[in-house]
Amino acid sequence: MPVGTQGTVKAVLANDLENEVKAQIILGNTYHLYLRPGVDIIQKADGLHKFISWPRPILTDSGGFQVFSLSGIRKITDEGCHFRSNIDGSKHFFSPEKVMEVERQIGADIMMAFDECPPGDAPYDYARKSLTRTEKWLERCFAYFNAHGPLYDYSQALFPIVQGCVYEDLRTESALNAMNYDAEGYAIGGLAVGESAEDMYRVISLVCSILPANRPRYLMGVGTPENILEAISRGVDMFDCVMPSRNGRNAMLFTTQGIMNARNSKWKDDFSPIDINGYAGVDRQYTKAYLHHLFKAGEILALEIATIHNLAFYTGLMRTAREHILSNDFSDWKASILPQIMRRI
Repeated sequence: MPVGTQGTVKAVLANDLENEVKAQIILGNTYHLYLRPGVDIIQKADGLHKFISWPRPILTDSGGFQVFSLSGIRKITDEGCHFRSNIDGSKHFFSPEKVMEVERQIGADIMMAFDECPPGDAPYDYARKSLTRTEKWLERCFAYFNAHGPLYDYSQALFPIVQGCVYEDLRTESALNAMNYDAEGYAIGGLAVGESAEDMYRVISLVCSILPANRPRYLMGVGTPENILEAISRGVDMFDCVMPSRNGRNAMLFTTQGIMNARNSKWKDDFSPIDINGYAGVDRQYTKAYLHHLFKAGEILALEIATIHNLAFYTGLMRTAREHILSNDFSDWKASILPQIMRRI
């Protein structure tokens, strides 16, 4: 899922998300949309889809990770989280019920439960206390969700989030508790927040061995192409990450030949396509030399081209992975493709 934090995937028009990137779903951020433009504006527009002219599904995170990131200007209690706006310092409060109502007003097709996201290196006692709070919040989220129907003319789904840091007993408890809600899908949160890759893969394998195989499993906030393919091999279906768009805006492109920095002088007279085997029209329309020039000149078009390219690479990689799963040769394909796409060129 391309990340459209504030109702926009930065530097990409909705038409390009559909036609070039071929995105099936995008992500919006509850915390940021609540602060600006505000849910009253979004509701007056008949929901986020119409407000941003995006006809396909939208998933909203709960704001839990953003609250976790605001360590200096928030206070977490069992009732919820008091925090100050990063925009103007105004005071706000997120409870599970408040977050459910905000996501309901936004009109997300998939709503995420409100959770606490502890750091990857959190000690066991902290992780235990955090998970207990998250499980109580989850119960409150589903109670509110089940008592209030959607505001718009389509249904909404609510995904629980499995937490528990790197501790296997906590992750097992969280996954089993989440399954009690018989949700339409399940998320794995609290990874890629400081733990090692080895611990991340270990937790993914454990949680996916517990969650039902006939429901989507969503790994939140991950990651590199390697992370994604390794997680797919362990049973994950859905992903989001700012990496393709953010790195693209900073001239780092993921290509079928490897990872390139478009600012490097080696590209200034390379008139070959950005990626001859790429998934977007911009890959063949523009050359490496031209993209290098745009970045060096500080032209806004550089950000657009690179972002579209990277997002199309990610969605194309997912489509190709699906094809190889259906062909029963995913493992062999993954082993052959990873050294090529993860090398620096």
